[in-house]
Amino acid sequence: MQIELLHIGNTHKGFIEEGINEYFNRLKHYVKFEMTYIQALKNTQKLNIEQQKKKEEELLLKSIDGKSAIILLDENGKEYSSPNFAKFIQNKMNQGQNITFIIGGPYGFTEELKTKYPKIALSKMTFSHQMVRLFFVEQIYRALTILKGENYHH
Repeated sequence: MQIELLHIGNTHKGFIEEGINEYFNRLKHYVKFEMTYIQALKNTQKLNIEQQKKKEEELLLKSIDGKSAIILLDENGKEYSSPNFAKFIQNKMNQGQNITFIIGGPYGFTEELKTKYPKIALSKMTFSHQMVRLFFVEQIYRALTILKGENYHH
């Protein structure tokens, strides 16, 4: 099984990058994990929000393989406890599916993408896209330690 985190924009804060790298390295012991970065759009001042989301959608769709289960990270998605998120991942593993989780751009996803793919939320709160990457990589790690019965999650 492979888990991919596909995201728009780079991580600019060193402390966030350090945290992401820590969990990225830990994940290697459990599953094939990849983070795929799509360059943020440039010169967006001439685009309205919907045009920007549509251009980002085009970039995202070019980057998915069509074989993985696609899950959008969206503030209006389904919320899971950590143990239930672990069960969600286990179900995908049992089905032999790879998973691609997608973090959209600054304005989120188009309505078309939101209706096409399931969505999960980390919280009802809004976080920066950079922080979401760190929090979500940690949650994937936590889920896998739960599945292995390890002590990371108490």
